[in-house]
Amino acid sequence: MDIMKQKTMRPAPSEITYKNMRFLIMDRPTDSTIPGFLEELKKHNVKDVVRVCEATYKTDLLEQEDINVHDWQFDDGSPPPAKIVEDWFNLLRNRFREDTDSCVAVHCVAGLGRAPVLVALALIELGMRYEDAVEHIRQKRRGAINSKQLSYLEKYRPKSRLKLKNGNKPCAIQ
Repeated sequence: MDIMKQKTMRPAPSEITYKNMRFLIMDRPTDSTIPGFLEELKKHNVKDVVRVCEATYKTDLLEQEDINVHDWQFDDGSPPPAKIVEDWFNLLRNRFREDTDSCVAVHCVAGLGRAPVLVALALIELGMRYEDAVEHIRQKRRGAINSKQLSYLEKYRPKSRLKLKNGNKPCAIQ
C-alpha cells in the first residue's frame, strides 16, 4: 500500500509569482477530491481554473464559488497550440487588469507538463528568460517540462502580449 501511494503522490499545488501575476500549478482533481481542490483555490484567491487535460470532474461546485473553468485541452507532452496560447494571454490580461490580487490556477494530469508550460510562457512574456522561467518553475515542481516542451520554450519569442495598459499616457514631443 505505501509503495503504491508513493507512486501516485504528486507535488503539492505550487504558487508561482512574478511581477504582477500569480499562478497556481496543480494536478488534476476528481469528483471525490474536488472539495479539497476548491479549498486550495479559495486559499489562493483563484478566480479562473484552466484545465488543459480531459475533464475528470464536474465544475458546478467551482462555478457556485464564482470560479470560471476554461477547458483548453491539448496533447500530453506537447506544447500548446497557438489558439490556446492566445486564449491564455487574453485571460491573463483581463483577469489581472480586473483583479490584481487574484490568482489563475492551471492543471493538467500531474501538473508537470502542460500546465507548467503555460505558466512558463507567461513568465517569458513578462520579461523572464526561458531558462530562468523553467528553473523558477522546477524549483517548486521538480521534473516539470519535458525536452519537447523545453525546445518549444527555447524557440518561443515574446511579443509583449502581457503588458497591462493601465494609466499609460501617450508621450508628446514639444
